[in-house]
Amino acid sequence: MRWDVVGFILGWTIRLVALPLALVAAYSCYLEAEGYDFAIRAYLIPLILAAVVGQSLVSLARGADIASRLRDREAFASVALGWIPVVLLGALPYWLGGVFYGPAELSMDSVAVTDVMSGAIHSWFESMSGFTTTGSTVIDHATSPRCNEGSDCISSQPQSLILWRSLTQWLGGMGVIMLGLLILSQALGGGMSLARAELTGPSLSRLGPSLQWTARRLWTIYIVLTLIEMILLRFVGEMGLFDSVNYALTTLSSGGFGTSDSGIMAFDSARIEVILMVFMVLTCINFSLLHLILAGRSKEAFKDGEVRSYLFILTIAWLAMAFNIFQSGSQDLGFLDTVRHSMFQAISISSTGYSSADFATWPLFSQFVLLLLMIIGATAGSTGGGLKVLRIRIAFELSKREILKIIQPKKVVAIRFNDEVIDEKRIWTVLGMLSSWTVLVTASILAFSLLEPSLNMTDVLSVSLSLLGNTGPALGAFGPTATWASLGEPSLIIASLLMWLGRLELLTVLVLLHPKTWRSDV
Repeated sequence: MRWDVVGFILGWTIRLVALPLALVAAYSCYLEAEGYDFAIRAYLIPLILAAVVGQSLVSLARGADIASRLRDREAFASVALGWIPVVLLGALPYWLGGVFYGPAELSMDSVAVTDVMSGAIHSWFESMSGFTTTGSTVIDHATSPRCNEGSDCISSQPQSLILWRSLTQWLGGMGVIMLGLLILSQALGGGMSLARAELTGPSLSRLGPSLQWTARRLWTIYIVLTLIEMILLRFVGEMGLFDSVNYALTTLSSGGFGTSDSGIMAFDSARIEVILMVFMVLTCINFSLLHLILAGRSKEAFKDGEVRSYLFILTIAWLAMAFNIFQSGSQDLGFLDTVRHSMFQAISISSTGYSSADFATWPLFSQFVLLLLMIIGATAGSTGGGLKVLRIRIAFELSKREILKIIQPKKVVAIRFNDEVIDEKRIWTVLGMLSSWTVLVTASILAFSLLEPSLNMTDVLSVSLSLLGNTGPALGAFGPTATWASLGEPSLIIASLLMWLGRLELLTVLVLLHPKTWRSDV
């Protein structure tokens, strides 16, 4: 392992976190009643750490030929390890700012050291949920000293911390490493291996003359869409300015954090939901295809087989749930409301995880459809979660080929997608991903069932799928109206690990487990 290369990339990644921290600190200083004292307590330490540690790591690698020394091994290790200090820095404002029990709360008579340690774990979970765009939260009356009985717990937090919470999702949606490519690509000689390691980001096919140009174009699309949604929510959806900013940040990232305990349900607005549905669909489409559409090549974009498959699955799921809910009559909803909520939830479950209704009370069939959508997820190269439609399609085509080979053993059948033959190496990568995913889901089900004996099968299964798919809400006790605060600390640590694995699509993190990754060489 070439540690100078890893340190250089980690240093730049950590330094990038300092900018949003400074932005939120300035917001707290000038616009919040608690002012400078709170801003210093909550943001100064992580801000100093980000600046000093990041600069130190970059300085240690100064003079080294980073571009020629970067291999896939260093790239994958840097991306996987880079999330750890980023999440740690992201957790400190929650812990120091009193969202959860932290050092400042030790002065309270009823607070013990164990409560502060528990608060550190809750802060870590919330930060991991933000940066991985999972959207599960542990901000609850049982975990937050700022929440009074009967109050809205999330909206009781300082606005700067709610904004920080949303910003972590916005940064995590496109990927901190993809942001770093705007700066690093020249030093890394293009940085394609680094970009390839962050698999859930936009498509790695270069849209222009260089990877830096590609990263700049994709980030421009991301920022412009965020601003457009912000404006539409504010003036068409008549949402407040603060809410508009936060929901735009968490929609484009497929994150799902809200500004209140009720989230989208608090607005009960068809106009807001329509705006969110449009942008949630956009987040589930490969950003490279969005580039083609904006470049006037929409026909080429809509020929993509994965997008057509995704929209087909979405439509079938929506119609099936609408029919099931309306036929059951269990929700006391009219026809139009049934259509509206089933459409919103079909789109949301593979994107943000927002909830316009409590789908945990829906008929069993509809809940099962949502569970399947949670597994399938969005398209490759989008900010959405799940296994991705492309992998499901490839696995389906592989099954068809194997059946055909049994019938006609001598026939050579190539697997095609978008009129192109898929390389066998890529097929094996997909199979490796699917098998790793299956093993991890099984292991997490066993772990949660052992650690949380009070949970039932629905709870354990949906929690495991939600975490690895980075979708956010689950079913049963962890539905859209509940938090995850009831999980014990060991379960929250395992949950954080699963979110990390899911965000980097397993293989990038699993590379760290191979002994050869850490072999010392030059």
